[in-house]
Order: sequence, then structure tokens, then C-alpha cells
Amino acid sequence: MANWNDPQPRQGFGASPSLDGRTGTGATYDAGLRKHMLSIYNYMASGVLLSGIVATLFATSGMAEQVMATPLRWLIILAPLGFVMGMSFGANRMKTSTLQAMFWGFATVMGLSLSTIFLVYTGASIATTFFATAAAFAGLSLVGYTTKKDLSAMGSFLIMGPSQLSMERFR
Repeated sequence: MANWNDPQPRQGFGASPSLDGRTGTGATYDAGLRKHMLSIYNYMASGVLLSGIVATLFATSGMAEQVMATPLRWLIILAPLGFVMGMSFGANRMKTSTLQAMFWGFATVMGLSLSTIFLVYTGASIATTFFATAAAFAGLSLVGYTTKKDLSAMGSFLIMGPSQLSMERFR
């Protein structure tokens, strides 16, 4: 984390933004932050794409229906949780390459786990839900990045609103 009171200017990601605009560190900071965020978005988009491909192939091949009828389903259901716990507890002790391999493994087993959705819902409803969620994420990311405003105050509203709407259904 950058020390905003540090008198020594730094270059690259984590550099203090310039207050007077003459030193150029503000532009360097923005470029470094942009590169870092782009890297994160690329990893996440690639992981979601891999999960979707695995889920689609596993469900359409008929293997998902066969495997979910056996006790092996518990391994597929709980494997993503195991990967998350392994990455969380070992993040400071593992090499970057090990964590990256675990991320791709997580994306794969998450696809296996999500393949059961294809057994219940139609492809059109899955695609509609995916694109609506992706559009909301992209829009909120863009607003949060461009306005530099903390959107965490909206969190309780965004969680409360849908839950209140769903409760109306049961009245």
C-alpha cells in the first residue's frame, strides 16, 4: 500500500498521486492502477469463460447427469470450496505459479459443479441471466472506476431490494 505522506516520489503501481500535477506521478499511478485492474479483469473473465465451457461440455455430453446420480456428486459439489480454502490459507506461503494453477483448477471444478444448472434450466434462460449479470457488473465497475466513489454504501440497498421483491412473491 502506498504511503501518501512519503516525500520520495515513486514510479509505477502504488506511487503516490501528485497533488500539484507537476511531478507526473498521478498519471503514472493511474497507468499502473489501470494495468493492474485490467490484469485482474482478464484473469476473472478467463476463469468465468473456462467454467462456462466446462459446464456446457460436461452437461451436454450427458456425463453430468450420470455423475450426479452417484456419490461422486459430493466431490464435485464440495471441490470448489476446497480450492477456495486452500488458496486462502496458503496464499502467503505458495508461489504465484502454484496459486495460478489452483485458480485454473478452481475454475474447472466450478464448471463441473455448475453443470447441473444446465440439467434444470433452458439454455436461453441461462444465457439471459448471465448477460444481465455481466452487464450489471460492467456498469457498476465502470461507475466505480470512473467516479472514484466508494459504492459500498449501496451494498445494503442492492441486497435488500431484490430480497424484498422476492418476499412479495410469497405473500
